[in-house]
Amino acid sequence: MIYEHLENPMSISKVLSANDTGETGGHQAGMLIPKSSDILPFFPHLGNGTKNPRAKLRFIDSSNEEWNFMFIYYNNKFFNGTRNEFRLTGMTAFIRQYNLKAGDKIILSREIDGRRLIKHERVKKDESINVLKLGSSWKVVKI
Repeated sequence: MIYEHLENPMSISKVLSANDTGETGGHQAGMLIPKSSDILPFFPHLGNGTKNPRAKLRFIDSSNEEWNFMFIYYNNKFFNGTRNEFRLTGMTAFIRQYNLKAGDKIILSREIDGRRLIKHERVKKDESINVLKLGSSWKVVKI
């Protein structure tokens, strides 16, 4: 079952890694979404009754361009597999269009009217990109 959390407006952000931006040359199936109770509720609920359920999410950027991403629950653990993770996929074109690099930040917002917005912030030159940061790079943003 797929349903939207139509609660209060909410914003989350993620500092992009070199993996997220494609700078490592590797391939990954989208950005990993933590299962934390402060980040996961931003996204629609995806249950484990069907294999790999997904929801198409439409975001609007600051230029009013629309972007469609997929929120996927890779849940084959419940179907004789090993994966049990949430991912946001289909973001490569957005990342390339805005030439985002590791250390830059994306901000995803859900408005009270249900619209979803996406913004980005560039890392400041004096902030070191080469510093290893442990822990989740997803954060809740106060709006």
